[in-house]
Amino acid sequence: MDLFWLGLGLAAAGYFIGSGLQNFKSPTAPDLFNDLSDGDEHKLIGEKDVHWFIGVSKEDAKKLIEEHPNVPHLTLNGKTYYPREKLKKWLLEIGDADNK
Repeated sequence: MDLFWLGLGLAAAGYFIGSGLQNFKSPTAPDLFNDLSDGDEHKLIGEKDVHWFIGVSKEDAKKLIEEHPNVPHLTLNGKTYYPREKLKKWLLEIGDADNK
């Protein structure tokens, strides 16, 4: 079993080294971590995960949504979702309004 993990580690190292050499002199080459995170981004954020996106506790996110019913959202099959880009824009607008 140890040889399996050693082989897997060598294969991964070979992949990363090869990828790095391909893009060695290209400053505009895509970053590996950006490629990995692109698949994780969803266009819609579920109600239970919106606090992660905002960066506050679940209770604070719930209170914010209750106090601001105009937060961009949509409801599908009884579940509430928040469009990522619209929510980001809305939060920035609210932050700007509070600073004035």
